[in-house]
Amino acid sequence: MTEVFKGSFTQQEPIPEAGIEAALAVMRSGRLHRYNTAPGEVSETALLEQEFAAQMGKKYCLAVASGGYAMATALRAVGVKPGDRVLTNAFTLAPVPGAIAAVGAVPVFVGVTEQLVIDLEDLAAKADQADVLLLSHMRGHLADMEALMAICDAAGITVIEDCAHTMGAAWNGLLSGTQGLVGCYSCQTYKHVNAGEGGLFVTDDAEVAARAIMLSGSYMLFERHDAGPPREVFETIRYETPNISGRMDNLRAAILRPQLQHLERQCERWNERYFKIEEGLRETPGLTIVERPETERIVGSSIQFLLLDWSETAVKDVIARCAKRGVELKWFGGAEPHGFTSRYDSWRYVQSPQMPQSDRVLAGIVDMRVPLTFTIEDCSLIARIIKSEVGARYQAGVR
Repeated sequence: MTEVFKGSFTQQEPIPEAGIEAALAVMRSGRLHRYNTAPGEVSETALLEQEFAAQMGKKYCLAVASGGYAMATALRAVGVKPGDRVLTNAFTLAPVPGAIAAVGAVPVFVGVTEQLVIDLEDLAAKADQADVLLLSHMRGHLADMEALMAICDAAGITVIEDCAHTMGAAWNGLLSGTQGLVGCYSCQTYKHVNAGEGGLFVTDDAEVAARAIMLSGSYMLFERHDAGPPREVFETIRYETPNISGRMDNLRAAILRPQLQHLERQCERWNERYFKIEEGLRETPGLTIVERPETERIVGSSIQFLLLDWSETAVKDVIARCAKRGVELKWFGGAEPHGFTSRYDSWRYVQSPQMPQSDRVLAGIVDMRVPLTFTIEDCSLIARIIKSEVGARYQAGVR
């Protein structure tokens, strides 16, 4: 009998009871706006910022409306102006070049390797083209951060890390988002903490933090940011920085605080599922596992594998076969954007030369979410289905 998976790839776990109770308390108070507090009260948003800054080992944190807003704010806060060029990954999601375009800057794409990380040779070759790198740790894959920072430091490039998929991950013991000047995180439903939408911004740079707070729309209430820099840092910045409102509200913060307390355990649970699927996919003819280096501590909330040098017809056939058996796979090789799987030449507001080596990798990337609602048995079943359908198509021919 042919096995079929009957679970959901988009069903998340419920919000923890502590988050539900905290959210109810905020709603009962009516004080959802982060600056609307009773005498002596510290808002849920301010508490979230203090706790996340401490969790990440950073001096300053700002909670905002989305991960994309965090990135655009970071770009503005480090001084990116309209017309400036900003380096970023060719393999990423649309909000990353979107954040660059939002500030009027121009994305310059850097290639992707078969390990699904930014191509450091291509980065070094393009280092003279921009002063800022918006580094996307796409789908949770971390590049060699020592080597990357050495290239950027030597070239005077400011690094902003997009950690939408790496909250809780680390490279060589250093948490993702703590090596660049700014780390940006997403709290969107399919990320590692779930507020529906939301973002977090961390840095050790006082002036960058002050600009970000003013940009987020503090209405001169910057002193209520206990995870922000002291008042004197704002003396000039507060008059010359525009309000581009994008604050997080107390309701989202209340939902997030309990989730962050259990982030480490959640990451362990994702990795249990990830490595069970990876184990089941090994030794599948025609399928390339993306090997993870020992120096990388991953968070396996999604998994990718490669069908390198397969034809478009063959890849689409595998995806369709798996879908019939309940397994939802996404492909990054399509010429047209589909859902979240767009690619650098899909974003037609950017004029970018083709990158044949990266095109070959992108054409082979197959992606799958790994929600925590999957059981370990689910993961074994899903791996068997993928292995069966990839193997069947490989035997039939991949051209």
